[in-house]
Amino acid sequence: MTEKVLASWKDGSAKQAILDFVRAATTLGPEFVEVADRIATFDNDGTLWVEQPLPPQFDFVFRTWEKEVKADPQLAEQQPYKALAERDQKFFEGLTVQEPQVMSTLLEAFARSWAGTTPAEFDAQVREWMRTVKQPKLGVPYVELVYRPMLELFDLLHAHGFRVFVCSGGGRDFMRVFAEETWGIPKENVIGSAAAYTYADGRLVRSRELLGSLDLGRGKPEHIFAHTGRLPVLAGGNADVDIEMLQSAHFALLVNHDDEQREFSYTNGAETSLAKAAELGWTVVSMKNDWTTVF
Repeated sequence: MTEKVLASWKDGSAKQAILDFVRAATTLGPEFVEVADRIATFDNDGTLWVEQPLPPQFDFVFRTWEKEVKADPQLAEQQPYKALAERDQKFFEGLTVQEPQVMSTLLEAFARSWAGTTPAEFDAQVREWMRTVKQPKLGVPYVELVYRPMLELFDLLHAHGFRVFVCSGGGRDFMRVFAEETWGIPKENVIGSAAAYTYADGRLVRSRELLGSLDLGRGKPEHIFAHTGRLPVLAGGNADVDIEMLQSAHFALLVNHDDEQREFSYTNGAETSLAKAAELGWTVVSMKNDWTTVF
């Protein structure tokens, strides 16, 4: 491993734990992991890019829903349009911590809004959002707010025969639009909550139905196994909804948002995962103390 490995990580216990795990997993011995089993999975929102004040995907969908409510005011009588119209703080707090009931309501509406669109049509809308919308505090497009240290970790893992997957409660197809150019991983390595598709008359379109369960909590290891046939040996997350995925891995990495100056400082929705990290010996990454740069 060269000096440039994990260049944006300060020397310390978190960086050393990662290097020690990768070395042990790829060196013949008691902790060696066969190449076929070298699966690494990472949450997205708050683990790979900013998730405050709301996960970026909901910036994208809320703009569409505001237009839909203007065109059909009766939509404002049902969730999630009602919460959006009334600026319901409690509902948005549930979104911030990814409460399953709130996420289910949102993803069902998401499926309805884009039902009947082709993958190309949906991709074009996401790309327009990526090009034109900026994060409110940091003032740059969301795709410029991916954490550089995590991309360096991806590079380290790829160099040692790991296959890297992103596993998020957010929309799979939304993330796939920028996966290859932003994370350097193929679309097929993105796992997330998703709409079902139908194919007829030579045309593939999104349906109104969700494909399986939400990719949250215990749904994460379930989706990972369904997608890969294996559970991860390394997993990274930042919140309580990542606990089951982190528990399913041999090495767990928890990102702690404690850098108000360069990003955000908060523990809401991560209190239980931080306690679990202390209990189970997970590696906790301090944005403030472990990263020399964030973006």
